[in-house]
Amino acid sequence: MRYLFLLMFITLQQVTTAAGIEFFQGTWEQALEKASKEEKLIFVDAYAEWCGPCKRMAANVFTQPEVGDFYNVNFINLKIDMEKSENETFRKQYPVAAFPTLYYIDFTGEVVQKIKGAQTVDGFIQIGKTALNKNNRLDYFTKLYEEEGKRDAATVLQYIKALNRADKSSIKVANEYLKNQTDLNTPENLSIILEATTVVDSRIFDLLIKHRADIEAVTSKAVVEERIQKAAHATLDRAIAFESEDLLKEAQAKMKTHAPKLAEAFLWESEMTYAKLLEDSNRYLKAWSNYVKKIAGNEPKEWTTLATTLASAFPSDAKALEEAHKLAKKAVSSSKDYETRLGYALVLKIQDKKAEAQKVAEEALKIATQQGNEEAVRKISYFLQQL
Repeated sequence: MRYLFLLMFITLQQVTTAAGIEFFQGTWEQALEKASKEEKLIFVDAYAEWCGPCKRMAANVFTQPEVGDFYNVNFINLKIDMEKSENETFRKQYPVAAFPTLYYIDFTGEVVQKIKGAQTVDGFIQIGKTALNKNNRLDYFTKLYEEEGKRDAATVLQYIKALNRADKSSIKVANEYLKNQTDLNTPENLSIILEATTVVDSRIFDLLIKHRADIEAVTSKAVVEERIQKAAHATLDRAIAFESEDLLKEAQAKMKTHAPKLAEAFLWESEMTYAKLLEDSNRYLKAWSNYVKKIAGNEPKEWTTLATTLASAFPSDAKALEEAHKLAKKAVSSSKDYETRLGYALVLKIQDKKAEAQKVAEEALKIATQQGNEEAVRKISYFLQQL
């Protein structure tokens, strides 16, 4: 459940809150050029107008906020009608035998991953993550760096990026390179410092702060702040892994000093995450209450997420369940959507109030059915089967 809440927190902090996938409106050639500049994969929905599964995926999967949040950040997204004459060149190079076919292609035109058939929301996000992992090009840059001994700035930067994409530490490589540099303020070296800043408990982070103004000049303040936030979350992960209160406090302190606008939200979120590790319901509830009052605002869906996270974290704690129940019920009274009702039903289920949970879940099912949201109908129907 720690990662469920962490995902929720990161999503709330995104600068752009997407309502679904934003599809690129240019040509295939322009998409390749854009992917090269932004160093992203291209996701292609290869579809046909008559295809029923294609239509359902377009209506029920591509439109979901969590899908938009993930795909808009990580991919150049493109829809290609495979039966239109203007797409003949693409069709010949990337043939399909079933609709939809989901392509993940790098900027060189190489297919990283190809999936046939419609997907659920969770499945679609997962195959996107798999494509990203396949595209880290780590073997290639490891060979350049380790076997061929290339140490130029461009190779080092790409190697660091490949290590980061593969979720491997790049700090050693960055330190080896930077210690031999006489001028850290070159655009190339500033880029290396930025990319290598993966945790706040490191010398690289100190270099980022020291050269922050110069790095912001070649990128932006938003980019640097986002990197600080991401690094703080990574140090929080380390605090969890090593059960280190010191790392937790360091992450909180660095956020307060260097990203003050985001620091309070991070403080309460990190306290909840660490309290969950310690199974300390009092510490968790204190942080949770502060987050609800000071950060969550008047968003029923956020209340629902907070309520279900609390109830799931401490299903045997009467006080925690009482607070979760109150907030989930408040969310339902303030909104007419199926999500808040399904969340309230989950809290009721955890409280072993199955009859009430069923009634509320049936209300959620009715709303989702009226909206024609097949993905939601499946989720709610499955929930009802588990009662």
